[in-house]
Amino acid sequence: MEIAPNQVVGLTYELNIKNETDEWQLIEVASTDNPMYFIFGMSGLPEEFENRIATLSVGNDFEFTLSPEEGYGDFDPEAVVELPIDVFMVDGKIEEGILEVGNMIPMTNEDDSRLVGQVVEINDQMVVMDFNHPLAGREMAFKGQIIEIRDATADELDHGHVNGTGGIMH
Repeated sequence: MEIAPNQVVGLTYELNIKNETDEWQLIEVASTDNPMYFIFGMSGLPEEFENRIATLSVGNDFEFTLSPEEGYGDFDPEAVVELPIDVFMVDGKIEEGILEVGNMIPMTNEDDSRLVGQVVEINDQMVVMDFNHPLAGREMAFKGQIIEIRDATADELDHGHVNGTGGIMH
């Protein structure tokens, strides 16, 4: 069975990115003990990632590189913004541990779209947030294997994610 839209795909992979010295660095592994599962066509993964595995079947290996444009796009300096520190206050206080450099904070913009930003810098009045995807501007090399393909259930399609083993338990 080849991968098709609305099917659950289980795979293992190693993800390497080029670091600041232009060397490949392993940053993520989905092993046979902890594979990644997603609904093909609803994954949130780069479209080109799905295109590259679309003709594969269970047991097939894959190995490919995605340019920044094929992945999460180029780094956008305009996605790094300064926000007043009071944006992070609830009832006049900032929850302990929230504003720390490196933390990822879910937020909404003026259009009520959900965004996730990384805290880059904090001072008494402003917080610098980076709303670029953490892999924006990075060349990514994937190497892995397809371990499972099955039809998604109606419930999974309705929720937009895999339920149960390898997915969300609820």
